[in-house]
Amino acid sequence: MSSFLNERKIISCVKKAIEDFNMIEDGDKIAVGISGKDSITLLISLKRLQTFLNKNFSIEAVTLTLGIGKYNLDYIKKLCENLEINYTIEETLIGKIVFEERKEKNPCSLCANMRRGALNNTAKKLGCNKVALGHHRDDLIETLMLNILFEGKISTFSPVTYLSRKELNVIRPLIYTPEEEIKKFISANSITNIKNPCQVDGKTKRQYIKNLLKEICEDNKYINENIFGAILRSEIDGWKI
Repeated sequence: MSSFLNERKIISCVKKAIEDFNMIEDGDKIAVGISGKDSITLLISLKRLQTFLNKNFSIEAVTLTLGIGKYNLDYIKKLCENLEINYTIEETLIGKIVFEERKEKNPCSLCANMRRGALNNTAKKLGCNKVALGHHRDDLIETLMLNILFEGKISTFSPVTYLSRKELNVIRPLIYTPEEEIKKFISANSITNIKNPCQVDGKTKRQYIKNLLKEICEDNKYINENIFGAILRSEIDGWKI
């Protein structure tokens, strides 16, 4: 298995999240949804932690196609081969349904729901009892701000979510990991990212929030730390440690 540069801090963050929220137990079979730099980093981290954690668990890698744009998954195939992880590419028509059939003006919510459903179904077919998503600390903060500013509610995603209808647990082991650390890791190891074929990529409300937070942080570099600290000290969405 290849060695990776600059992984120590990320591994430490992932290990802490797993331990704080009891994300992984003996016998788990975990499907990791691979869609970009964050989930690639997560996949590598979980593979590393198979050695360090006192837990016996297995990993499956899954990528959903959307039926639009072009996917070059050669790098991911080779990476999974090197990591000795089974890789499944699940073909879907989610993009065609959202953009061509439904012609959604605000497509993100429907697309996300359909992708979650397809990933969960694939995980069940593979015999997995858990799905790991690549949401990192900045995603957590942005989701809180999105819900406050656009939905009028104080809410963000949970570290662990149980889906009773699917009998699956969704875990987010990167929730302590800053996006900047992921970018450094990807760059240091010359990892090839998956190009997002979505036609609204970079034009969403989430991108607006990301840009807004970046601008605010230019005046106060502790803004993200303060928001993250507020989440940790709260009792919203299962965040009380």
